[in-house]
Amino acid sequence: MASHFTTGSKQHLNICSKFLIYPCLAAALGLLSPDAWATYNVRIDAPQAPRALKKLLKTHLDIARFAKSKDINDEQFEFLVLAAPRQVYELVRTSGYFSAEVNTQVTTASNGKKTVTLHVNPGPRTTLSAVHLNFAGPVRNEAPERETAARKAWPLPVGDPFTQEGWEEAKNASLTALQTQRYLSAEIASAQMRIDPDAQQASASVTFDSGPTFTLGPLEISGLQRYPESIVYHVNPLRIGEIYQEARILELQRQVQNTGYFANVAIEVENDRNQAHHAPVKMQISEYPLHSIRSGIGYSSDTGARVQSQYLYHNIFGRAWIFDARAALEQRKQYAALQLSMPPDRRAFVNSALGSYERTRALNTDTQSLQAGAQRIRTRQNYDHIYSILYYRDRLKQSAQAPQTGRALVPSWAWKRRNVDDPMFPRRGNLISIWTGFAIKGILADQSFVRVLAQGRQFIPLGQRDVFLLRAEFGGVLARGASTRGIPASLLFRAGGSDSIRGYDYQSIGHRDNGSFLPARTLLTGSAEYQRWFNRNWGTALFYDAGTAVNRWAQKTLYAGVGVGARWRSPVGPVNLDLAYGLKTRTFRPYLTLGIAF
Repeated sequence: MASHFTTGSKQHLNICSKFLIYPCLAAALGLLSPDAWATYNVRIDAPQAPRALKKLLKTHLDIARFAKSKDINDEQFEFLVLAAPRQVYELVRTSGYFSAEVNTQVTTASNGKKTVTLHVNPGPRTTLSAVHLNFAGPVRNEAPERETAARKAWPLPVGDPFTQEGWEEAKNASLTALQTQRYLSAEIASAQMRIDPDAQQASASVTFDSGPTFTLGPLEISGLQRYPESIVYHVNPLRIGEIYQEARILELQRQVQNTGYFANVAIEVENDRNQAHHAPVKMQISEYPLHSIRSGIGYSSDTGARVQSQYLYHNIFGRAWIFDARAALEQRKQYAALQLSMPPDRRAFVNSALGSYERTRALNTDTQSLQAGAQRIRTRQNYDHIYSILYYRDRLKQSAQAPQTGRALVPSWAWKRRNVDDPMFPRRGNLISIWTGFAIKGILADQSFVRVLAQGRQFIPLGQRDVFLLRAEFGGVLARGASTRGIPASLLFRAGGSDSIRGYDYQSIGHRDNGSFLPARTLLTGSAEYQRWFNRNWGTALFYDAGTAVNRWAQKTLYAGVGVGARWRSPVGPVNLDLAYGLKTRTFRPYLTLGIAF
């Protein structure tokens, strides 16, 4: 539906969202002649105009855009000069200036170089004096909360200056609020912006037609060649007959994408008002090839430079079982793993067998860990559930003592919850992770113990852009006595590093023994960080970290660090560059991290 603008009560003006470019001008400039002359200068004299308006004129005025062209003859130059005032009027109106005054002056220097000066007085700016949002269709009686949501989504309040861009964005914002839930075919029935340039006031009126409520019908899948449809159906969270919500469609897309079989998943719900009841959900799938090899390089301030690779085969035994072999070589850590996973079952659980080897060198200790076992995992929109039984066989070597070994068969359960407004760049909400497991001495274990690890992050928005972040982590291993003998080192705790206590070396905080910091039975860390964002992508941070890792809480030593950092919302995730000062060691340490933990 086109938008109509009325000046006063008599004259009607149509203002397009894209600036008017004269077709005849383009044609005229295409007729190049042999007597073309050199470039000319353009100067915009608008002392009363804001910087954004000057930039708008310099960017879109034809006379400014063609100033560097050497293919402009005298006739074309005169045409550009004559057309400039009219274009100025049209451009400044898109920013709410309807009483502009424009004068054009052309001067010629002694060398023949011409200068075009546009004297622009934009005049007073028009502001919005009234907004009338009307709704037609079932939304009025059927779901008044959707009408309320559309009204709240309107971003152009009374008192704001009129701009063409803002007007278009406001209409689309309220329309999108209707379309994302229940009313997929909602549309703008009419839209009018009445302009009174004498009073410098604008009045907006928009009528939205909700159309019928859409409910979801059966899933229609296309593009499958190698893998069975059951993979999709087993992770499909939708129910036939449920009311349409865009968030639920995106949930289905993520669930199917996360199975590991499909490179691309596109989903469309038929937007046909005549088929609103049980509208078909059409899914177009692009599969991964049977074999794939992935590799990469990277760097972490904790573990150093990294080289990694992965091999995947998606159809072991011809039953869509996935074989996954991966390895990573870092300066302080080396890791290799094999995993064989079944397709999702009817409850969306993936069963797998796995084995891994990991070696970590931190300060004066060398930890090697072998793990093998089975796990059962289900990943949902906001929750993960993991059940596993793993056999650990660890060897801890330190410079002052003989190597310590520990083995344990550990049944465990893990639960994760993601409740944030944006999974990649959260500003509001929280992330919670809990892990618990146990071992019984004599049942493939050298020691009986219970292990618990809990982690949490809380994001609190401040103002329009800023964020306050709180982080806490607690871990404990309960066993008879105070010794860690017989407990696998990889199930104990150390602190220090980019995602722990900044200002200290990676895993440098633990139980002190003859100059080495060994893994301990208790861990407690916390952090408070204020992020100040200058724009959408760049910001800075101030932070304070504190915590410890000890065997006996009575012998604890608190380690704290403070620092500053830079924040970048990159296309692949958040990038953090920090400089921290360890208050205990009185040393500075830099940290570079990518992404959000767990």
